[in-house]
Amino acid sequence: MIDDQLSYSAKAALTERVKELTCLYGIAQIAGQPGISLEEIIQGIVELLPPAWQYPEATFARIILDGISYTTQGFSERRWKQTAEIIVGGALRGVVELVYIEKKPDLDEGPFLKEERHLIDAVASQVALVIERRQAEEDKLKLHNQLLHADRLATIGMLAAGVAHELNEPLGNILGFAQLAKKCLGVPASAEQDLGKIEAASLHARGIIRKLLVFARQAPPEKTQVNLNQVVEDGLYFFEARCVKEDIELVRLLSPDLPEITADPAQLNQLLVNLVVNALQAIERRGKITVRTQFSDRQVCLIVEDTGIGMTDEVLEQIFIPFFTTKDIGQGTGLGLPVVYGIVTAHSGSINVECKLGCGTRFEIWLPIEKPQNMEESS
Repeated sequence: MIDDQLSYSAKAALTERVKELTCLYGIAQIAGQPGISLEEIIQGIVELLPPAWQYPEATFARIILDGISYTTQGFSERRWKQTAEIIVGGALRGVVELVYIEKKPDLDEGPFLKEERHLIDAVASQVALVIERRQAEEDKLKLHNQLLHADRLATIGMLAAGVAHELNEPLGNILGFAQLAKKCLGVPASAEQDLGKIEAASLHARGIIRKLLVFARQAPPEKTQVNLNQVVEDGLYFFEARCVKEDIELVRLLSPDLPEITADPAQLNQLLVNLVVNALQAIERRGKITVRTQFSDRQVCLIVEDTGIGMTDEVLEQIFIPFFTTKDIGQGTGLGLPVVYGIVTAHSGSINVECKLGCGTRFEIWLPIEKPQNMEESS
């Protein structure tokens, strides 16, 4: 009789062990499927759990991950529950839960076995590993896309610089001859008007070429000690009347005691103007533009935020590409934000853009605090 009981106990323990290993193997199989979403993986894991417990007919499972619940059919809260936390990178992301819908005999942990405690902890660990792998894959893909984008911008910059240099000489000739022709005596009034249009068009084209050179970093900045707050005050002065006219609130939040930076004040002014113009064009009706400065130990930050229409992810990926624009023909050159990018990179800074379609856009520019070389040598 005792031998029979021992034999039965051994068989029961073996059966439970096989169920546990089958569950863990099933999790590995689901997680390894190509092209499967994280949501599908979590739901698949939930379905594997009840058969691995001692009373599968009375067992229901739930995994809560980042506030989203994945359950087996018929799941409901019960007092007979076993749980394990999902910890990813030291942060609590969710929980694995198993419940019995009816009371069962008391065992090691209420109605649950000690082995089931080990299993639910192992399941929580496997879920955490799946999440970490997915995050690593997403980060790798994001970095790859950023490298491709940077390489494309560098290629476009080289092309833009070459085109700009090639166009400068003939454009200068057109502008020079038009100005000389206007000075000739006896030029008819109609011809003088046409020459004026040629001159205006040439000046406009020369402005575009200068922007291309800034983007391509072919126009070196003339750096000096600059207070970013003063650049903001000087630059926003010219927008105040337009904002009042268009019922747009223009807010300044300038950090006191902002340290000076080594920069080209003219280029910083152009950077600010381009960002504010972009914000104005993004606001269809009444809205708000906030310009903020702040600083850390080694950097100062310029933030331009609007409550405009925002951008789609597809548009956001292309905003720094020269000549890309969402505006109608004749209403934009597509060089405003590429010039911003060129100025920031020429100052060894960084730029971050956050936006949500219909909720506005936030540009965050970080520029290093550094002393001019002559000041460092004299100190």
